[in-house]
Order: sequence, then structure tokens, then C-alpha cells
Amino acid sequence: MDDHLNDQFEDEEEIEFEEIEAYCMTCREKTPIENPQAIWTRKGAPGTRGICSVCGTTVFRMGRTDAHAKLKRPDPVQIAEANSKVQADATYINYSVTDAEFAEILSEDLNRIGIPTWLSGMEVEDVQWATGVHPSLVECKNMVVVLSPLAIKATNVQEALDFFVKNRKPIVVAQLQETELPDSLRRKARFDFSGDDYKRQFRDLVRALTE
Repeated sequence: MDDHLNDQFEDEEEIEFEEIEAYCMTCREKTPIENPQAIWTRKGAPGTRGICSVCGTTVFRMGRTDAHAKLKRPDPVQIAEANSKVQADATYINYSVTDAEFAEILSEDLNRIGIPTWLSGMEVEDVQWATGVHPSLVECKNMVVVLSPLAIKATNVQEALDFFVKNRKPIVVAQLQETELPDSLRRKARFDFSGDDYKRQFRDLVRALTE
């Protein structure tokens, strides 16, 4: 094998076995993803889903990889007042853009066990509705607020939360970091995902959503 072909072979090997890392909520650090799978979220964004190579927890990382070139990008799910696509009894995942990776993991895990979710979006088309109230807020049965210091300052998080509070719809809290609780959340069921026991907190959160 000549040097040129040898170099090309080595490059292909590096691409094939290149590790992809994601932040593990259990290990509290970035770890290599085992069995990585390129996916497109329902918003049409690329991501990689797999399991943590250290503890086996489901992990997710936003962003495009070479593997996405082989996948057809789906059309993003849009909501329109005249033709809403929110599934009945869906859970609204309310989060700030800084907590998007955790929100995606939580959404995927809830969907997997049969609890449909709607991930709040930041796209322009998602915030242009005639009545001033996004149809997903009206149609979703309950809400999970992904709570962090930046989330309680995010306008989109607060507006969605205010709508649910005003309409007395069920709300639970998935807390990622220590932060002062807004008055509207002080008496809501709260599950601490800042520690290393994602599975237990997830199980308790599911119980609260299905009671």
C-alpha cells in the first residue's frame, strides 16, 4: 500500500472511531457517548443520543455530525391555530436555551415511556400567533419547568409559566441548579436533578405527572 492510500485509510479510521462526548447529568461531566445515534429533534435540529460510557445514563448532545449527512432532515413540527399538532395530554417542557440539552434528554425519556411532550421553541415562527397565546400552552395538559438561575430570568420561560399559573394548570419543577424559587413555584412539586441520581428523580417526576 503506497503512502497516499495508507494516509487515506488512516484518516477514514480516525473518522469512524472518533469519540463523541456529551455532558452526563449523573456523572456531572462530559463523557464519551456509547452507541451514538444521529437524530433530528421534532424542531428539526440535529443531535446525538446514546448512553454514558461511565454510568450508562442516557445522554444527548445538540449539534450536527458527519453521521447526519446520511439522514434526511425532517420538517420541523409547526403549530398553527387552525391546525395544531400538539398531542392530546402533552406535557409542556419549559426551559431556557442554556438548558436545551437537558430539556431534550428529559423530553426524549418521557416520550419513550409514553408521556408525550412539547418542547418550547425559540424560533420566530413559533412565536407568531394571532391571539397572543401559543396553542401549545392552551393544549398541553401540564408543564415541567427546567429550573436554573438563567431560566428564571428568561422571558419565554416566565411568560409560559405565567400562563399556566393564571389558568391553574399543573406544574412540576425539574431543578438543575440551586436558585431562588419564584413565588409561583414555591408550592409546586420539585425534583432535584442537580445531583447524581437522574433515574430516581426522573421516576418521581413521572409519578407526579401521572397522578
